Amino acid sequence: MSDGGAVTPQGRQPGNRLPVTRWLGLSAFLCLPLLVVLAVAVMRHALSAREAVLIGLPALLLYMAFSWWHSRTVRRALDRAEGILGDEPRTPSSWDAWTMLGELDATVERLRRHLLNEQGQVAVQSTTADAILNALPDPLLVLDPDRRVIRANHAARTLFGNEIVGHDLSLALRHPSVLDAADGVLAGQAALVAADFSLPTAEGRSFSLRVAALPSGEGARQEMAAVLALHDITALQKAERMRADFVANASHELRTPLASLVGFIETLLGPARDDEPARLRFLGIMRDQAARMARLINDLLSLSQIEMREHDRPRDAVALQPLLRDLAEGLQPQAEAKGVTITLELDDAVPSALGARDELAQVFQNLIDNAVKYGRPGSHVTVSLRRHDELGLEVAVEDEGEGIPKQHLPRLTERFYRVDSARSRELGGTGLGLAIVKHIISRHRGRLVIESEVGKGSIFIIRLPIVR
Repeated sequence: MSDGGAVTPQGRQPGNRLPVTRWLGLSAFLCLPLLVVLAVAVMRHALSAREAVLIGLPALLLYMAFSWWHSRTVRRALDRAEGILGDEPRTPSSWDAWTMLGELDATVERLRRHLLNEQGQVAVQSTTADAILNALPDPLLVLDPDRRVIRANHAARTLFGNEIVGHDLSLALRHPSVLDAADGVLAGQAALVAADFSLPTAEGRSFSLRVAALPSGEGARQEMAAVLALHDITALQKAERMRADFVANASHELRTPLASLVGFIETLLGPARDDEPARLRFLGIMRDQAARMARLINDLLSLSQIEMREHDRPRDAVALQPLLRDLAEGLQPQAEAKGVTITLELDDAVPSALGARDELAQVFQNLIDNAVKYGRPGSHVTVSLRRHDELGLEVAVEDEGEGIPKQHLPRLTERFYRVDSARSRELGGTGLGLAIVKHIISRHRGRLVIESEVGKGSIFIIRLPIVR
């Protein structure tokens, strides 16, 4: 049935026009019972025609006013619902074309399905957002306008605990720069604030902080929320300090022999030009200093090459029994010169190690050489090979030297770190030997354990996987 007005292509009546046909039809439908009663009354002479008109006309006007209000109200409700539903065509109702209640019921049902679908999409988007946030490696917090944490990803919960959600930011981060940055953004003073800070923990972790504004609400009721992201820069700062220390130490190690060489060369070119004994003595010192620089450069190159291959695990089978015997035999002259006895305790039943022979030879050469150098004259150095339950095999190099104080043990594998710098240089050490050992063992997926007791000696234990 036509509504008496223009209809849009989607089947919707414009919201500012009255459905005239439905209004008139509903008015006639409501008046019909009264008109029948009045007609019967006139036919039976219960009422005169004039009395019937006087009764029926006001009732007709009342019914038309009610029909107009009903049609107008239902039409507005339908149009508001259609504004939410979009361009989805309206399903017409045939049995109540005048009252439009069936059409209103159908529209409400469509609106219900539409809202359920929207809720489903919102739930999917929320789940997706949670998955994305939890996959981020950096801690991330969402703050409400009152600075309470309303959302935290997995990294943030791991760092601060699950109880952080629902509480003020200061419960987790009391650092003044963090709270000032959050307050500034929430107050609308800045859209983005960045800062660096450190947590007062045993590890001394450092973070880069970013707080970004997150507007919420609409119009005059709009409030400012915030997103707080943390990026752990502890490793970067540590690497930067290590780089600076490495450059400083390497420069220092090279500067001393170079200064000696320059000084001796100037002396030989000047006052000692014709002094044969002095020239021979100076040339010997220059040879030692040049050899020291050569060892340092070789160790630096070796360390650099090992670091480049550290993630490439070696896969060769290396029999350690003959390797350790060859190394001990090669160091025998040095040990005899100091009166040190090298003893081998090798279990021939131990299977081959999984690794690279040249690199493992470098490791054990370094450890046995250090044991001979730093052991007491006339003492023993014991090299043992045995099975180990965790990785497969274990090689231990034990000396009877002065021992190492416990506070130095964690730093022994740092580059250029020495317990006794003067003695190490005197014995020809570069300060890189144990750093090379650590990186080689790391590449082999092994483990280095150092045990020492002052006055009794030290033991360096290498644990390696075996060929399965």
